[in-house]
Amino acid sequence: MDPLNDVLALLDMRSAQFARLEATGPWAISFPGYQHIKLGAVLGGACWVETEGVRPVRVADGDCYLLGNGRPYRLSSDPGVPARPSSEVFSGFVEGGTVRVAPAGSQPDAVVVGCGFHLDTANAAVLVDVLPPLVHVPAASDEAGAIRTALHMLRRETAAAEVGGALIVERLAHIVLVQVLRSHIAAQGATGRAWLTALADPAIGTALGLIHEAPAHPWTVAELAAKAGMSRSHFAARFSELVGTPPLEYLATWRIRSAARELRTGNRTIASIAAQYGYGSESAFSHAFKRVTGLAPGRYRRQAGLA
Repeated sequence: MDPLNDVLALLDMRSAQFARLEATGPWAISFPGYQHIKLGAVLGGACWVETEGVRPVRVADGDCYLLGNGRPYRLSSDPGVPARPSSEVFSGFVEGGTVRVAPAGSQPDAVVVGCGFHLDTANAAVLVDVLPPLVHVPAASDEAGAIRTALHMLRRETAAAEVGGALIVERLAHIVLVQVLRSHIAAQGATGRAWLTALADPAIGTALGLIHEAPAHPWTVAELAAKAGMSRSHFAARFSELVGTPPLEYLATWRIRSAARELRTGNRTIASIAAQYGYGSESAFSHAFKRVTGLAPGRYRRQAGLA
């Protein structure tokens, strides 16, 4: 029972926009806002990463960073260097290739790989809304140890095109992303006041896992509290404090998000999915679904290409 894995599965996360950047000398690139989240890893040298709402952060060899809010950002050799737009730098770029911002024959001062992750639009807020603008995992941090092997393989696989390299890089990017999220959870502990960091709390993490594992079950606050080994009142207060919503409200929202995945990955009728998750009528389900996702179930399914 792994609540983080449950969420990533719910989001149908797909990697895209993978690129390797090699740069030297004074350089800076500005990137427009992007959908969902973007992961970066420094495979050599160092550079600066900047995004709105946080101070510039210097990232060096072995560091990873996660941009989680869709805001524009910059990579540079120094925050004061005027930036070229990424549309100009990456003109003619082929997915999975290398872009060099350096004089011919020079050794790069920075080697950075980046990978964007597209999430299911209706459910993306589950993760995106609880991430800060920038998560930085330094190579020297305790949590970075588990990432080093994956970065070593990324360095090798992105240095030259080989058979099956794109698939390996995609899998490695997923591994690094999960490790960065783990690092963020560990660093925040139970102080983040959002479900992601609530996973660090053994009792509340257990309750979240139960809800994720069996969202159709008619959970009560008392039953969840007993499974978590807490009194009903203490559990309700602790859950609301850490997750940001009361237990049954979180359960109701998770049911809708689970139903959304059923809608986009299968061909069962809306009525049968509504019944599975405890709704007495299709209209009641449709009302709840639209409140959570912003779309009626039928329209959501059509947009997912499953009508």
